[in-house]
Order: sequence, then structure tokens, then C-alpha cells
Amino acid sequence: MWLCMVYNETDTSVDFRLCQDFGLILSVFSIIYLLVCFPLGLCYNVLLVVVNLSNKVSMTMPDVYFVNMAIAGLVLNLVAPVELLSSTFTRWHVWEYNNEVYITLIILFNISSLVIMYSTTLLSLDYYIERALPRTYMSSVYNTKHVCGFIWGGAVLTSFSSLLFYVCNHISTKMVECSKMQNKEAADAIMMFIGYVVPAVAVLYAFVLILRIRKESTPLDQDSARLDPSIHRLLLASVCVQFVLWTPYYMTLLVHTVAGAPGYISNVHYLPTYYFLRCVSKLLAFSSSFAMPLMYRQMNKNFSKKLQRLLRRLHCRDQSCPNERSTVQQVVT
Repeated sequence: MWLCMVYNETDTSVDFRLCQDFGLILSVFSIIYLLVCFPLGLCYNVLLVVVNLSNKVSMTMPDVYFVNMAIAGLVLNLVAPVELLSSTFTRWHVWEYNNEVYITLIILFNISSLVIMYSTTLLSLDYYIERALPRTYMSSVYNTKHVCGFIWGGAVLTSFSSLLFYVCNHISTKMVECSKMQNKEAADAIMMFIGYVVPAVAVLYAFVLILRIRKESTPLDQDSARLDPSIHRLLLASVCVQFVLWTPYYMTLLVHTVAGAPGYISNVHYLPTYYFLRCVSKLLAFSSSFAMPLMYRQMNKNFSKKLQRLLRRLHCRDQSCPNERSTVQQVVT
């Protein structure tokens, strides 16, 4: 295990045994995730995207955000096996990746995390707008699609701003420009502030506004029925789950930013515990890629109807189904 390399192979100290135990636990967690969570997340994310995109007419504003998060979840599904089957997470590793692959994985992981966090944040804000101003089109499906496009663009730009620090931290020090930027703590600080602090403050602000408007009865409340009542429960559950799963990862970034590699945590006595917690936190972050579509599947009442409509459409592709055609026409009208 890579985190046990600081000890001698013949070392029988308590720290070495603890390191071995952490490595075994982490290996078991990684295998369980790959056997159970990974296929479930992959299937449900694909299902969520396909079902909603095949029923674009009936999509609502929350559906657009959940499709956006599902696409980001698919990106995490691509990153997870590469990392979890390496020596970083398991004793029985399949491969070792070089610095180029490492940088690519960081880019994809950071982009996905930013898209997920900001989609959750803007979902909260748009839900408040929908409740407060139900007759406006500020939170319409059309506008939400453009907002999701900006989310991906902003995530890419933000990831590349911290990418410079990661790249310069892994290439030769012969380059004078990069030798001055070999600071991974700066990259973690950027991701910590933009990827967690800003969304957390925005979500807290949105929840305060939502709670305030729920207490105040207004004549416009009857118009807010345009959104399914279950959306409120789905919103609360999705925000809570996302922040529960991603908070440990961002806390490890905060620790690394404050303490730094050459600081307190670099002591041999604390290395196994720190890296174990860091890997577990990243495993929890990967878990968001299957927790969100499962929750959406269970709590969205319209999803089952859309799925049945899609299955009937696939069944009737090579057959004449007048009932299905009439149903589709009714949905369009």
C-alpha cells in the first residue's frame, strides 16, 4: 500500500499495523463500491438522462438540473474505476497511472464536483424564484438549459485555473515559471472556496428565503402548484445528501491547505490516518454519482410515467400503436 511505504518492510510497530489495517479496510470499501455502487450509478444515471431527454416536452426546471447532475455523475463513473483500481485505493491494484493520467483525473473530478455543487445550488435558488414569482419565466426550462451550459463552462474554466498548480507540481523543476508555482495547497484552496464555500453560502441563503416564503401565505401560492409538491422534499433531500457526501472531501482540502504537505500532517505518525480519511472522503464523493439518481427515481412521481412512456415507445417502434400516438399527441397539446 502506497501510504505504508514510509515504514520498513520488517517494521512491526503499531503505526505500521494500523497502516496495514487501513489499507485492508480501504481495499474492501473500494471493491464493494465497484461491485455494487458503480453499476447502479452507471445504470440509473444513464436511465435518468435518457428518460428525460426522450420526454423533453414534459421536462420541468428541476428535471433539467437533475439531468445535468446525472451527466456529471457519469463523468465520475468514468473516473472512479481508474482511481479505485490503482494502488492508491486497493492492495490488489490492476494498474499504476502516470502524471498525465493523474492530471486528467483531477480535471474530470474537479469539473464534475463543481457541476454537481452548482447545479444543486442553482436548483435551490430557482425553486425559490418559482415559489415567489410563479408567473415569471426566470426559472423556465429554456433558461435553465442555458444556465446549465454556463455551469459546465464555468467549471471547466475554474478547473483550469487550479490545473496550473497541479501541473507545475508534477513536472520537472527545470522550468523557472513552474518552479515558482509548485504549490498544490493553492489549487486546493481555490477548489475549497469556489467549489464548497460559495455554494454552501448560496444554498443557506436560498433555504432562508424558501422558509420565509413558506411561512407567508400569498395569493400566488395556488400558482406554485405548477411544480409537483414532491419537488420540495426532493430538493431538501438532494441538497442534504450532496453536502453530506462532499463535505468530508472538501474538509480534507481545507486541512491540506492549512497544514500543508510539509507541516503537521507530514509526520509519519499521522500519515496513515490522514491519507485513509482522505481516500474515504473521496470514496464518499464518488458515492454521490449513484445516490442522486436513486433518490430522484424514488421521490419523483413523474419519472415512472416517463419511463413507461419510453418503454411503450420503444415497443411500438416497429409496430403500429395508435393508442401510443394518441397519448403522445395529448401530452404535446
